[in-house]
Amino acid sequence: MLLDNNRNINDWLPVSVKEMQQREWDQADVVLFSGDAYVDHPAFANAVIGRTLEAMGLRVAIVPQPNWQDDLRDFKKFAKPRLFFGVAAGNMDSMVNHYTANRRLRSDDAYTPGGKAGFRPNYASAVYSKILKSIYPDVPVILGGIEASLRRLTHYDYWQDCLKPGILEWSQADMLVYGMGEAPLREIVRLLNRGVPFSQLNNIRQTAVLQSADSALPGNGKWKSIELYSHEECLEDKKKYAMNFRHIEEQSNSLDAAQLTQVCGKSRIVVNPPFPPMKSKDLDASYDLPYTRLPHPKYHKKGIIPAYEMIKHSINLHRGCFGGCSFCTISAHQGKFISSRSFNSILKEALQVSQMKDFKGYISDLGGPSANMYQMSGRDINICKSCKRPSCIFPSICGNLNTSHKPLIELYKEVDKLPGVKKSFIGSGIRYDLFMNDKSGDKDNNEAYLQELVTKHVSGRLKVAPEHSSDSVLKLMRKPSFSLFKQFNQRFNQINSESGLNQELIPYFISSHPASSEKDMAELAIETKRLNFTLEQVQDFTPTPMTLATVIYYSGYHPYTLEPIYTAKSPEQKLRQKSFFFWYRPEKQKEIVASLRKAGLEHLEALLFNKKTGTDIKRTIKRK
Repeated sequence: MLLDNNRNINDWLPVSVKEMQQREWDQADVVLFSGDAYVDHPAFANAVIGRTLEAMGLRVAIVPQPNWQDDLRDFKKFAKPRLFFGVAAGNMDSMVNHYTANRRLRSDDAYTPGGKAGFRPNYASAVYSKILKSIYPDVPVILGGIEASLRRLTHYDYWQDCLKPGILEWSQADMLVYGMGEAPLREIVRLLNRGVPFSQLNNIRQTAVLQSADSALPGNGKWKSIELYSHEECLEDKKKYAMNFRHIEEQSNSLDAAQLTQVCGKSRIVVNPPFPPMKSKDLDASYDLPYTRLPHPKYHKKGIIPAYEMIKHSINLHRGCFGGCSFCTISAHQGKFISSRSFNSILKEALQVSQMKDFKGYISDLGGPSANMYQMSGRDINICKSCKRPSCIFPSICGNLNTSHKPLIELYKEVDKLPGVKKSFIGSGIRYDLFMNDKSGDKDNNEAYLQELVTKHVSGRLKVAPEHSSDSVLKLMRKPSFSLFKQFNQRFNQINSESGLNQELIPYFISSHPASSEKDMAELAIETKRLNFTLEQVQDFTPTPMTLATVIYYSGYHPYTLEPIYTAKSPEQKLRQKSFFFWYRPEKQKEIVASLRKAGLEHLEALLFNKKTGTDIKRTIKRK
């Protein structure tokens, strides 16, 4: 079947029985279920996993956004796969996808054609898994993706406002693959094809399994093992839940990680250590698979898929992030060690992008989880092996970290030389503390990167994330002082002026983060007003599983110090904090003034709205 874009329907993985029959398959080896629409692009997890398994010679079918509310025909159409079912909620946790920070239902879904909401259930991973196990109880179900990955142990669920046990305990799945799934899935398939029963696959790295609490631990003693406080102990004592997190975070970011175990009732969840970070050749292999880079043709008349429209002309350079921000899930899922693609692989993809029919000459993003960490790593890997820091750049940049931007500068220039490419932009957020580093031994290179970035790779607006202005809040966030942002803002404006450019910074800020008070938010509003920012990219803190900030939000304690930390929790407190972002809106000013006066902060009211208080008048008279 030849399509309008000169592609055959068989260029995609099959999503229907008809497409499977066209390939003359009598059975699939693996059937993947996903809460996202099927976009055959390396930014979409279901495509990456499907293509990875296909490259191993497997017959892979995909069921995107199955209907879980009818007669379940979507779960039955491919019948039993030879090896297993793979299940994921999609590129986002389904609850983050569905609800705002105030637990209000969202009206759209960026991973669905037409941006329509309602095409996946709450807790999609567990819902899909339970349905499959009810229909095919003897077929293994493997959970993957970010929803399952970050719920692998006892976690706080903001939407039910309670602690939930690891998802294996309530999803009925047989195994969980956490983090980036290529390596563990290859090992699983290798062993299954050798005839090893699935029930014996309990000692594979980067997987979690559920076993009887009195069974021997898998791994034959080859791994160190840490027993966490049980789920029941966490329910009884919030401090024990907080103490667990330190082990979880340290082991998630370790090159010599221990096996983690946790009892839940009569069962024990066993989380085996991760695989080492992917080498460039392995990451290249994943990105070099035969993606069409297009949504499946079944969506042709159903509207655009917003998430795809955002990234279709973008290129991801690396995985991982060593920032360790306390509110972010990237390092918990991808790890803190950077895995970078080779120049050749990136340039090959850039050529593919340049040949797309709707490409106008502009690559929208050469980025990653943080855009400017490409090829950065520890100089002495032995130091990294013994390190337990959750962040390589906070409270200060590690002396062992190579922060050279030279490879990035070279890569930007090579991409811009490609035929058909007019310009490449940086759409991902950058870490300005990496090149605004006074202690770096490579100051000339840092300045060269800043000049290259600002003069050639900003599409009018550059995203940065100072997140807050309060140093005490920023310390908890594991972010640099706001003074560094002000230095960067000044330098950014200076370069624009010198180059005759009219560009702006788009700073991201968070309200209601642990340790943030209304006074802190008022001071943030004053600081940003002084800098002439009318804030747009703002968010109210949403507790998501497996982050430091979420543990503090629920428990009230910092996991590393066990000191109590204040957090705004009620909807009213959160809305009051968020209102300070919009001090310039007349309808918000009355609300803000009332909050400040109630808290005895009239002096901040005067600064924010250019009013003189009685104290200010007395000081003015005295000076005269």
